[in-house]
Amino acid sequence: MRIVLRFALPILVLIAAIAAAWTLAVSRPQVAQVPVAPPALLVEVGTAERVPVTYTVRSQGTVTPRTSTTLISEVSGNIVDVAPAFVSGGFFRKGDVLVRIDPRNYRTNVKRASAAVARAKTQVATENALAGYAFQDWQRLRSLDAATGPASDLTLRKPQLAEAIAGLESAEADMEMAVEDLRRTIIRAPYDGMVRSKRADVGQFVNTGTALADTFATDYAEVRLPLNQNDLQFLDLPEWNTSDIELRTTLSAEFGGAMHEWQAMVVRSEGVFDESRRVLHVVAQVPDPYDMEDRAREPLRIGAFVSAEIAGRSGGELVVIPRHALRRGETLWVVGEDLTIHPRQVEIARSDEEFAYISRGVEHGERYCLTPPDQPLPGMKVRLSG
Repeated sequence: MRIVLRFALPILVLIAAIAAAWTLAVSRPQVAQVPVAPPALLVEVGTAERVPVTYTVRSQGTVTPRTSTTLISEVSGNIVDVAPAFVSGGFFRKGDVLVRIDPRNYRTNVKRASAAVARAKTQVATENALAGYAFQDWQRLRSLDAATGPASDLTLRKPQLAEAIAGLESAEADMEMAVEDLRRTIIRAPYDGMVRSKRADVGQFVNTGTALADTFATDYAEVRLPLNQNDLQFLDLPEWNTSDIELRTTLSAEFGGAMHEWQAMVVRSEGVFDESRRVLHVVAQVPDPYDMEDRAREPLRIGAFVSAEIAGRSGGELVVIPRHALRRGETLWVVGEDLTIHPRQVEIARSDEEFAYISRGVEHGERYCLTPPDQPLPGMKVRLSG
């Protein structure tokens, strides 16, 4: 009996422990399962506002002078003097003397031509007198002999007088040419402008036709701006008369770490499309690009590359939103009053690199996602940034 109790007692204790553990597990209270809503995503929103829109067309181009000239020597000779402004980058006024060519030979030619004119005048006077004497002699002969026939031109010295007059005209023409050549030894500026490059200097012998310098006028600069076919629908370009274009344009460029702007006007269209690039070029003009009158702003230098914003036609009242707010082309995610988002198909009148101009699909005052979630779902809850 003692042996049985020795082996049975541990088993009974183990069974009692298992029974107690099972009783505790069955009798413990059940924890209620509460569904957890997914966290609302944080988004940045904008408010739709209908505003009057004037379309802007952007382009780029290089600044060029409206008028450029290569100064050519019209006479030959040694250059004896040049103006201080006759250097690359030098400014000059219309009528300023830029280059002087040795005038001594040309002054001599003027004197010789003047002497030739004097001799020719003497010859004409002499022939006039002789013709008068010949006519008087013929009249006297006719009074003595009624049978005397009419006097010939040679008798009256008409050919000799005509030759003398022609000689005078030739001498006067030579005189005019000699005076003109003397005048051409002084090369004057044809306009207010600037020297782009200098090709000759003091002591150099130049022939007729030698290039002395490349210059350009500073009254107007021009920028040739390419426009693609889609841009043209937003501009009031005349269909037939391209000479009446006046589109306000703002040019901008960065110089010295700062942005500068210049006001320009599109004044003409080239009228044909570039076959290789499929663009139409218009020309914008900037008056006084170097600000020679006031010197109050940054000069617009020839050769600079500038961006252009051309003021186009009015688009009416539109909602303007950042272009990145749209998803899949024309889908805008609108934020409701309950802070849920819903997709909205919108009608886009125009879009550019920065903005989309919406004509229909979103109302004034509605909120929309500037930064939609990566995988948005209709009815998704969101939190508003800020």
